[in-house]
Amino acid sequence: MTDAPGSRPLLGAADIRALAGELGIRPTKTLGQNFVIDGNTIRRIVAAARLDPSETVLEVGPGLGSLTLGLLDAAANVVAIEIDPVLAGRLPATVEQWRPDAVGRFALVLSDALKTTELPQGPFAQPSAVVANLPYNVAVPVVLHLLEHFPSLRHGLVMVQDEVADRLAAEPGSKVYGVPSVKAAWYGTMRKAGVIGMNVFWPAPKIHSGLVAFARTAQPATTATRREVFAVIDAAFAQRRKTLRAALSGWAGSGAEAERALRAAGVDPQARGEVLGISDFARIAEQHRPADAGAPATDAVR
Repeated sequence: MTDAPGSRPLLGAADIRALAGELGIRPTKTLGQNFVIDGNTIRRIVAAARLDPSETVLEVGPGLGSLTLGLLDAAANVVAIEIDPVLAGRLPATVEQWRPDAVGRFALVLSDALKTTELPQGPFAQPSAVVANLPYNVAVPVVLHLLEHFPSLRHGLVMVQDEVADRLAAEPGSKVYGVPSVKAAWYGTMRKAGVIGMNVFWPAPKIHSGLVAFARTAQPATTATRREVFAVIDAAFAQRRKTLRAALSGWAGSGAEAERALRAAGVDPQARGEVLGISDFARIAEQHRPADAGAPATDAVR
């Protein structure tokens, strides 16, 4: 049984700084650590995630536990993945101190989220939602990695750099539409769910953060694999100013072969990648499989 979100105390600025002082740590740019120090912001994030009280939630990078406590108030269980052993070592005690009744509903995994492909078998169901304050420098790769390897994730909310939030949620034709937008669309729908100011973090970043909500949908009906489709996306946006005929010439083997594949897919060879949706890229991928199609597609941000 969980308490109504907002009815219990959360970590504030003094609590966060006291925990950091106890551990002898300062947030590092290397790990992209910016700790939320405002309880109302935590409540806002949890509310925007629209969690069902019966859900198991996956949290990436719980840090000192600000968001973790809010999630424990709103969901049945929380599984947190933390890469920093010092932070991971303290988090269970924080949960026990602030939410003693929730100790049995919390599990911690010391790991790099980008290298985590499965969770230890435990008493909880596989997570159906992910809610996380993600480091700016790895936000997109983490989101795509989680969606690829954890099909149980049906929806979620991530806080990322505001510019990245715009790119993840962008629609075809937008100026910021690109690789993250299209690859995210392979898994479902992304929408901008809000903007978070700078002063609710310690240390305060120099830019605003954005909330992105997602809902998993059926993947495009295609005979092409994810890697094949992602290879087309990578090629199409490698040189944004080029037409698709030119941009895909290396992928297809020649400009003529790229044009043939595009026309067969019902796509104008003179168009550019930013006007195509995920289904368009899937149709293009179906038309041609280069010799190195088995090479892993990247989740790079361009």
